[in-house]
Amino acid sequence: MSDEYHMNKTGKPRLLILGCGDIGMRLLPLLRNRFRVFAVTSQAGRRDELRAAGAIPIVADLDQPASVARLGPLASLIVHLAPPQSDGVQDTRTRHLTAILRKHATVVYVSTTGVYGDCGGMLVDETRPLNPQNSRARRRMDAEQTLRAWARRSGGHLSILRVPGIYAANRLPLERVKKGTPALREQDDVYTNHIHADDLARIVMLALLRGAPCRVYHAVDDSNMKMGEYFDAVAQAFQLPCPPRLPRAELKNQVSPMLLSFMSESRRLANERIKSELGVRLRYPCVLDALHQMNRNAP
Repeated sequence: MSDEYHMNKTGKPRLLILGCGDIGMRLLPLLRNRFRVFAVTSQAGRRDELRAAGAIPIVADLDQPASVARLGPLASLIVHLAPPQSDGVQDTRTRHLTAILRKHATVVYVSTTGVYGDCGGMLVDETRPLNPQNSRARRRMDAEQTLRAWARRSGGHLSILRVPGIYAANRLPLERVKKGTPALREQDDVYTNHIHADDLARIVMLALLRGAPCRVYHAVDDSNMKMGEYFDAVAQAFQLPCPPRLPRAELKNQVSPMLLSFMSESRRLANERIKSELGVRLRYPCVLDALHQMNRNAP
């Protein structure tokens, strides 16, 4: 962690969260007693919600450099959860942010495992070369490279978390399952990776406290599932029919281009580094166990 803190009169270091959505809201209870937390939102209507959660709300727009400029002096600890904009191959939001970051700041950036592209179902660790195969992943790779360049020139402390599919009780593909959207047949299916939203929030906190400089971590659980297995597990947990299975050639005409892109990349992610270096102990090591618990706790 950076030695350069901005303190308030209580002695708490200041921390800035950018993109304080679902994961940010899960993160706030873990941080608010340790830090004076500033939460950035582009929606003025969220100020009361953020204040009630223990943060000091700041309305700013990462798409507007003038709006971002005033964030620089606020804190030397940054959790960057904001996604890139929806088009282009560069993440202009991260570029606007790095233009105003303080020297020697500590940044935790939440990226995506999509930067690896298709790995043919192989088990890969954090040293695998990047090979993004769609514009969403290319923007994430650009964000990582932009932050690395900032860290090198400014002496910043950067941790990158590559995150797969995030799930929780409020983040399940229930509507997709209810609609009967087909999945790939087993022989065409792809490996997918998961992390529970609460576990991800804890991993972000531990990366902030323990992350090595310019280090990449896979924020992924222990599950070893194909995508169709995941949809079947969700359906069974909520007593719904399992999705039909189709060959890839037939499925292409029945799902959205975005879903098809997810169904075209197969990889399994090693997670030893978060355990050995950050000391992560997953509350939900396996999707199946988490779904069973959700079902047991359902009214």
